[in-house]
Amino acid sequence: MNGRDYDVVIAGAGIVGGTLACALGNQPLRIALVETKPPVLHWPIGARDLRVSAVTLGSARLFQALGVWDDLCAQGVSPFYDMHVWDAAGPGEIHFDAAGIGEETLGYIVENRCIQAALMRRIEQCANVVWCCPASVEALELDGDHILLGAKQSERLKTRLAVGADGADSALRRLAGIGAQAEEYGECAVVANVKTSRSHQRTAWQRFLPGGPLAFLPLPDERESSIVWTMPAERAQNLLALDEPGFIAELQTALGDKIPRQGLGRVEAAGPRAGFPLRRVHAESYIAQRLALIGDAAHTVHPLAGQGVNLGLGDAAVLAETLLRAHAEGKDIGARSVLRRYERARKGEVLAMMAALQGLHRLFGSQHASLRWARNLGLDMTDALTPVKNLIMRHAVGGGSHRSA
Repeated sequence: MNGRDYDVVIAGAGIVGGTLACALGNQPLRIALVETKPPVLHWPIGARDLRVSAVTLGSARLFQALGVWDDLCAQGVSPFYDMHVWDAAGPGEIHFDAAGIGEETLGYIVENRCIQAALMRRIEQCANVVWCCPASVEALELDGDHILLGAKQSERLKTRLAVGADGADSALRRLAGIGAQAEEYGECAVVANVKTSRSHQRTAWQRFLPGGPLAFLPLPDERESSIVWTMPAERAQNLLALDEPGFIAELQTALGDKIPRQGLGRVEAAGPRAGFPLRRVHAESYIAQRLALIGDAAHTVHPLAGQGVNLGLGDAAVLAETLLRAHAEGKDIGARSVLRRYERARKGEVLAMMAALQGLHRLFGSQHASLRWARNLGLDMTDALTPVKNLIMRHAVGGGSHRSA
């Protein structure tokens, strides 16, 4: 490999950036993966990550194609076969099950650090990928058919294409002069791992509360779940300050006593907690000259449907396919004409998902009597209309599987 001269430099080695590096691994392109801190590859037995992702079937197929799925399964993934959603402000509820759409499972709950560790172990096997860490991109300069990146704690990197996978506050997006529409929700997602008196039944449970949804996501231990509880930011700070018994009491009240199918039972224990402010960000463009944005650098969405990481994985898969096809055809992989193919392929799907999530957020966040009645009726009617319900679920689980070239 020729010093610091690359075909693609990826800024950000999180789940989405790491997936792109894997998809371009062992291919005829020179790749650099730039990250500020090394990933966590080892942790104490029995320890759990506070951050988990609901991996759709489409995303699982992508991980299989990249050769990381077996590693993930060895670390521990938790398939879920059913999903129950109900409204705290009325009797409406809906039940989804994998059998109804002819699948073995609706998806998988996976710890984020397990995904990153599996991706890094795979990247280590890719001779064409160079790991630049610790380093961060702090300057950008176009230079004819290349782009020069000034990287802190590293020499300047010369590349035909820079990819921003560096999160919602993307430095690469800012350096490229790409604007972004941002909306602060004034909400916070409180996450923790909890133990319940009954099994989670390999089911994802979600209750819509006046302040935001509360989700219990099944972990490998049948009585252990990861919770994601969305609420106003001020209330989140108060809950984070409670001791364990106080937090459990609040959580039990929020979960309620009328749990479908007698699931979960009582909350018996809760581990450490963390809170994450929520906002929506959408880049005005996913591309610039010799630059592309993927994942949270291009778009962040509300977590109520757990689709954020899956949208990012779709970006990585489509961008990899676009670049490898262009390279095989002898085209310039950094040219706008090539990168527009990626943007066209992704922007429509992302905007549709953002609009749907915004609509759900407003619908379930409203306490207007007529809207409460309408959404409860809608839940019950959709639950009764099996073909409609199954169509919704097929889309949600990733029926259009991500492709990796």
